[in-house]
Amino acid sequence: MRLAERMSRLGTETAFEALARAKALEAEGRSIVFLGIGEPDFETPAHIVEAAKDALDAGYTHYTPSPGLPEVREAIAADLGRRLDWEVPASRVIVTPGAKPVMFFTILALAEAGDEVIYPDPGFPIYESMIRFAGATPVPMRLHEELGFNPDAGEIGRLLSPRTKLIIVNSPNNPCGSVMPEESLGRIADMANEADAVVLSDEIYKDFHFEGPHVSITRFPGMRERTVLLDGLSKSYAMTGWRIGYGVFPEELVEPVTRLMTNSVSCTAAFVQRAAVLALGAPQDTVRAMVAEFRERRGVLVDGLNAIPGISCTMPEGAFYAFPNITRTGLSSQAFETGALQEAGVSLLSGTAFGSFGEGYVRISFANSAEAIREALRRIGAWLASR
Repeated sequence: MRLAERMSRLGTETAFEALARAKALEAEGRSIVFLGIGEPDFETPAHIVEAAKDALDAGYTHYTPSPGLPEVREAIAADLGRRLDWEVPASRVIVTPGAKPVMFFTILALAEAGDEVIYPDPGFPIYESMIRFAGATPVPMRLHEELGFNPDAGEIGRLLSPRTKLIIVNSPNNPCGSVMPEESLGRIADMANEADAVVLSDEIYKDFHFEGPHVSITRFPGMRERTVLLDGLSKSYAMTGWRIGYGVFPEELVEPVTRLMTNSVSCTAAFVQRAAVLALGAPQDTVRAMVAEFRERRGVLVDGLNAIPGISCTMPEGAFYAFPNITRTGLSSQAFETGALQEAGVSLLSGTAFGSFGEGYVRISFANSAEAIREALRRIGAWLASR
């Protein structure tokens, strides 16, 4: 069978491959500590589960309009309005099965051969994968450890060209756990306005802030008209398997992206959409409790990593990942990932799974219990000491 050439340009998300390898070892009887997958280890709150059951009983088992049920789009717009101090038009909200389609559809609708897309590196691997798949040229925006894993504004300016169609920002960042300073967001906003480029702002980790409130690039002049805001319920409400995300799109993109929805997935599951209304409108106590638990685990992980010879780790300000520097161990990122799994029984990810600038680092998720994190640290320390 001869695949289309474009399939050679489509990458993958290494976290799922690493998870499969770790699960295979576990099936052989090995004890594995899982710190690789980017998924909260909490159950979906009971009131959201009950809302989904009620929706099923009420007959929400059929197609919905491609951009989402009107009441759901309105609930999302109202929630964003409270957060962003912006009267978000519900007509600009499109509900998607998970947040990834917002990336897919935005890049497919905007980028083609001859265009350039600037994206964070280290960054979520699907950015680069989809840019290449669309035929455009990916332009990595390096995140520097010495800048708190944030980009250098001068470097961004040099990356811009007349071919720049889209700039992707992600704060809090996966994999680094970094939060982009307000001043840096403002400078990117100025550059986007000057270059007439669209910004895709991935804010899926907006609730996972450990040092201060979330700042969206949409707060800066001109950005509400040229920003695609990507968000969803997967992380904040431990709903990864429910597959519900959403985007707020500039008016010019609403109709094209709706067509992409119709041509690809038709719509997002109706009962899941109904549950989202309650999730957003109910008291957010469960979200705050989860974030507080992650804050405690963050301290356990970072302190423990910094106590291991050869490893240094800055304190992540958001998301639920640490991105330690492992260069002094003498191992490459991939060798560290392989050794940690095979020798120590700890599943984590090579920094190069998130781009070439991830060499010298690994990503460790603290979406596991403090007890499991301590055991993983003990195992990694013992493995490195025995080399």
